[in-house]
Amino acid sequence: RREPLALINLKKKNEETGEEELASRLHHCKAKATRHIFLIRHSQYNLDGQADKDRTLTPLGREQAELTGHRLASLGLKFDQIIHSSMTRATETTEIISKHLPGVKKISTDMLREGAPIEPDPPVSHWKPEAVQYYEDGARIEAAFRNFIHRADAKQEEDSYEIFVCHANVIRYIVCRALQFPPEGWLRMSLNNGSITHLVIRPNGRVALRTLGDTGFMPPDKITRT
Repeated sequence: RREPLALINLKKKNEETGEEELASRLHHCKAKATRHIFLIRHSQYNLDGQADKDRTLTPLGREQAELTGHRLASLGLKFDQIIHSSMTRATETTEIISKHLPGVKKISTDMLREGAPIEPDPPVSHWKPEAVQYYEDGARIEAAFRNFIHRADAKQEEDSYEIFVCHANVIRYIVCRALQFPPEGWLRMSLNNGSITHLVIRPNGRVALRTLGDTGFMPPDKITRT
């Protein structure tokens, strides 16, 4: 529903005379800028924590976040915002990354919290959430995809660079949906802690995946996936 023709009142269009008016309206509805989406998986955290507030970053996780922040800063891009999951490990990762990107606003959202997006195909034996989780989490994560991953607004004049700090399941699902791959295959991908996934959304709505789970900027002994 972001195609320019879909944004025009067809009844009103039919009442207009001449193609010139239609062309003008279409031009005003067309996106002109490219969106660069950087999806960051949170750093390593304390798996023994019972509640979310106890699942804080480990010392290694804090190091990973510093390395990710340094890498993002080294790209020399003018980042517009950092949107992050409201879960503790994502919030702490964001706070460390943001030190390397002074002045970039931070926005917290529950939509990007970790969850079970859709039943994976093929299934895995070590991870079997209750069926109700797919209905609850899946609807929320799909809503996050639709809300955040789309072509630029027609009013946007310049290319934008946005960072999203969230979780492996959310990122993997978003990548499948953005590339129009079967979303059931999301669990076939693996993402390291603090990794960078880069999606590009062109004005015509086409999406390209530039990097998936990049941690080449980290020393081998700092790389983890838990």
